[in-house]
Amino acid sequence: MPPRDGQAERAPWLVLQDMGAASPWREVIDEFDAGGGTFHERHYNEFVTFLPYVQRFLYGEGRKQRDSDSGSGSPMRVFRRSDIAGVRIVAHPGDEPLQLDIVHIDLYFFLDVDIVLLNLEVSASNLALGQAQELLYRFGRGYPAGWDAQGLPLHSPAQVDWLAADGRVLASSDARDRETFLAHVSEHRAPRISAHWAYVMQPLVSDHSADPGLLRFRQIEYYRMPMMAYLALDDPRALSRADVVRLGLVTGAGEAEAALPYGEQHLADFEARYCYDRFWHTAGAAPNTRYLCCGHALVVIGRADSDFFACRDRGVLAQFRHQHFMLFLIAHFQKAALLMFSDRLADALRRLDIARPDSVRQFKRAIRSSFEVFLRFTHRYWFHEISEQVQVRALFQMCSRHLGIDPLYDEVKQRIGEMNDYLDADSLRRQANTVVRLTVVTIFGLIGTVTTGFLGMNLIAEADAPLSKRIAIFAVVFVATFILTAYTINKSKGLSDFLDALSDERMSFWTRMKIFAAIWRPGPRD
Repeated sequence: MPPRDGQAERAPWLVLQDMGAASPWREVIDEFDAGGGTFHERHYNEFVTFLPYVQRFLYGEGRKQRDSDSGSGSPMRVFRRSDIAGVRIVAHPGDEPLQLDIVHIDLYFFLDVDIVLLNLEVSASNLALGQAQELLYRFGRGYPAGWDAQGLPLHSPAQVDWLAADGRVLASSDARDRETFLAHVSEHRAPRISAHWAYVMQPLVSDHSADPGLLRFRQIEYYRMPMMAYLALDDPRALSRADVVRLGLVTGAGEAEAALPYGEQHLADFEARYCYDRFWHTAGAAPNTRYLCCGHALVVIGRADSDFFACRDRGVLAQFRHQHFMLFLIAHFQKAALLMFSDRLADALRRLDIARPDSVRQFKRAIRSSFEVFLRFTHRYWFHEISEQVQVRALFQMCSRHLGIDPLYDEVKQRIGEMNDYLDADSLRRQANTVVRLTVVTIFGLIGTVTTGFLGMNLIAEADAPLSKRIAIFAVVFVATFILTAYTINKSKGLSDFLDALSDERMSFWTRMKIFAAIWRPGPRD
């Protein structure tokens, strides 16, 4: 969000850098620049997966080019915090707590687009299928969707604790504090971020929070966070169709294993719409590998005893953490950016008060700025094809289709275009009115100019008068001329109508006189 209290607007990552020890976030130096053997084959495979224009978006230009551009680097800046080592989750009251390891927590910022994406990667082993389904369903929610009759949060974990490396609890969820959430929505007309997620984002604070903060954010997407999952199973073929549907649509564990979460008619085309089954067979390096994509979730399942499926350098796990993560990031960044543009347009219209000139000027600046940023977004970040590799291209198209990105882009483009066209038309109208007023002033000024200049002489011969008298006469004439000109401009619309009437031979003399008399009649004119 824009800074408050008249503070100078700066790139958010620069503000985060300047906080120093007051912030747990540190910028990540990518593998291309870090050196020291940190650039591995999996990074190379990730890079060559994408088309050149996507490579420039994700990785920027070469080091020499960055140096010559004053360190402009990649359009994407990444910050990471390392103080949170684990998370303890209780899905339902009375359940045994599950502890997950934190692989990393990142913030992704983007040049020219005021979007920040939170990326949290966790890992766990030896989970039952039902536990994994409940974790996927409940964990990534920014706040509870509601509460049951006992006051327990719906669809959210019963308890979440962030843990330090020594096991200390750093922050806990407050989803059971129903009254606090209700009061916040009642007062601010905006949802309240749960305490454990608010802790992760610090020193970034919610825009509606009472906490002080230089960096303030507003939620732009659904409260259910986009999610990716890599599941290594003993036997993927042992999954029932209901299990696959629950994983693909992230519906949580069912009470009956064989029961579908939705009606059979609704799920009739599930495999065609949500499954990528190119590797769903018993042969190949990673047999029985299946990808499930519903837009807000991308899940891959495969055999745990397959070396290629579990390989972190060249296998499916490496692809999942690199290529597939990037394509998922791009799709959700594009949607978030388009939602941001739509939100800003709505906010600009909400602030518009046509009775206040300063409000009109602010509205024009907001629309012009949105139009310029949208153009830069289109040329820098908007693309339909990101790779020539069949698998990556297919998964990206599935994500984009389920997220509805193309229709959203067309809608936002049309709205911005309509507002920009309105501003252009308004500017042309104002210019036309100015030309009309100047024409009227010129015509009526021409009468006096020709009259006084016809004899080639001054009406008042005071050229030899004392300087003080000449200055006084000049001042009187200047003031009188200024008043007459200003009055003519004020009546220029009526005078313009009168000139149009004079040029219309079909009008009678009395009709023209009525139009002339209407010049001095009070009241608004079109």
